[in-house]
Amino acid sequence: MNQTYQSLAFEQTDGILTVSLTGPGKGNAMGPEFWDELPQAMDEINGMHDVRCVVFRGGGDHFSYGLDLQRMMPRLGTMTSGTMVAHQRIELMAEIRRMQSGFQKMYQSPKPIIAAIHGWCIGGGVNMIAAADIRLCSRDAKFSLREAKLAITPDIGGLQFLPNIIGQGYTREMAFTGADYDAAFAERIGLVNHVYQTPDDLFAEAQALAQKIAENPAGAVQGAKQVLNYSFNKSIEDGLQYVALWNSSQLQSDDFSEAMQATLDKRKAEFNKKIERGY
Repeated sequence: MNQTYQSLAFEQTDGILTVSLTGPGKGNAMGPEFWDELPQAMDEINGMHDVRCVVFRGGGDHFSYGLDLQRMMPRLGTMTSGTMVAHQRIELMAEIRRMQSGFQKMYQSPKPIIAAIHGWCIGGGVNMIAAADIRLCSRDAKFSLREAKLAITPDIGGLQFLPNIIGQGYTREMAFTGADYDAAFAERIGLVNHVYQTPDDLFAEAQALAQKIAENPAGAVQGAKQVLNYSFNKSIEDGLQYVALWNSSQLQSDDFSEAMQATLDKRKAEFNKKIERGY
C-alpha cells in the first residue's frame, strides 16, 4: 500500500490481501479515520493488479462495534437545537454519502471480497459485511443491526445489500428489532456461508478459500462478480445478454487458451498471476 492508514492494516501474500480493522476506537469502532480511509484504501486496492482476492477481518477480539458515535458526533451532530436549517441538512446528507462510498466501492470492486467475522459485528459492521461477496464467521460471532435502538435508520448500505442476501423478511426483522443474533442464526438465514469453531479456525479457512479463488484466472472470477452485480434486479434476458457480451471477450483471452491446452495436456493450467487492465 502506498499510503499510511490509521484504521486499517494490510498483509499481502500470494495474491491475497488481508485487510484488518484496527480502530483506533474500542472494538474497531468506526470513527473519522475509518470513514475517511476506507474509500481511499479501496481505490488503492482496486488498482493493485497482483491482488486477486481480498479478506476483511477485525483485529483483536471483535470484527467491529460499528459506528464510533462519540468520535463521530462532531461530524454528525450538527443540530444545536431541535431543528436543523437547510444548509446543515445538506452538509449532513453529504457526510452520509461520503460514508456510504467506502462500502459501495467494496460492493463494486472487481476483486472478490471475503468478510471473516469474529466477536461482535454491530451496526456499521453488519452494513460493511453485507457489501462483501462471501461472509464467514466463528462460533463466537454476534450480529446486530442496532441503529433502531439509536433512533436512526441504517443508512450506509445494509438495507440495500441485505435483502439480496437474506431476503426481505430477515432484513426487516434485524432492522426493526435491533436485536442481537448469534452465529447459528446467521448461518441459518444465509448471512454467512460457513461457521467455524474458533477465530483461528475462521482466519485459516478464510485464507484457504481466498487461495482457491486466487488460483483461478482473475478475469473469469471478476467476470462472475461483474455479471452477478449487473444481473441483480434485471431480467433474465438482460443478464444473459450481458454475460454473452462479457464472455465474447474472455473467450479470446490467453488464460482461456491456456485452460484449454492444459485440459488437452492433462496438466494443471498456469494462469497469468497479474490482473490485466480492463477487468
